[in-house]
Amino acid sequence: MSEELEHYVEAHIDAEPEHLSKLYRDTHLRLLYPRMCSGHVQGRLLKMLVRMINPRRVLELGTYSGYAAQCMAEGLTRPDAELHTIEIDDELEDFLREHFAASPVGERITLHVGDARKVLAEIGGDFDLVFIDANKRIYVEYYELVMERLAPGGFIIADNTLWDGKVTDTTAHHDAQTLGIAAFNDVVARDPRVERVMIPLRDGLTLIHRLAT
Repeated sequence: MSEELEHYVEAHIDAEPEHLSKLYRDTHLRLLYPRMCSGHVQGRLLKMLVRMINPRRVLELGTYSGYAAQCMAEGLTRPDAELHTIEIDDELEDFLREHFAASPVGERITLHVGDARKVLAEIGGDFDLVFIDANKRIYVEYYELVMERLAPGGFIIADNTLWDGKVTDTTAHHDAQTLGIAAFNDVVARDPRVERVMIPLRDGLTLIHRLAT
């Protein structure tokens, strides 16, 4: 998508809330790899998807600066709804707690710091929606892990599933991240438990619906 078209899209969707605009700026000023931040367009889509799915419990793997978590929390409508997000980098904890405390939806978000493969076992219950945006090398492991905790009829949203287009040629691009994403895409494509669609937004977003039977 050209920069001009991207600006056109942004001008014709809901405006970015001020607290998220500040978070986006702070992400670029204070954190490494700010490109990982979801941003305006993807953030509004995540909010809309949460509104449509109407989950009670949401899980996010990979918080980074907390932009996506806040967008999803905006979409929660049930009075008892909650969002759990897991971030492995403890150096981000102060930044995250600062922005969650200042957010109008921060009270809906529970931050866990540690390896998701260990932390998830400490969080009880199933989830209606899971957003995967963590270590690309082990996306398949994350997938199998969260499928055990995904309610029938639940959804998984996986980010970065096109990985700058590298997934189309894993012989030329055989780094661990590309191979991890490519393996994940293949596993999801063959999984009879789900239906799936891939959206070429930003770096690729895959929507996965776990069949109820």
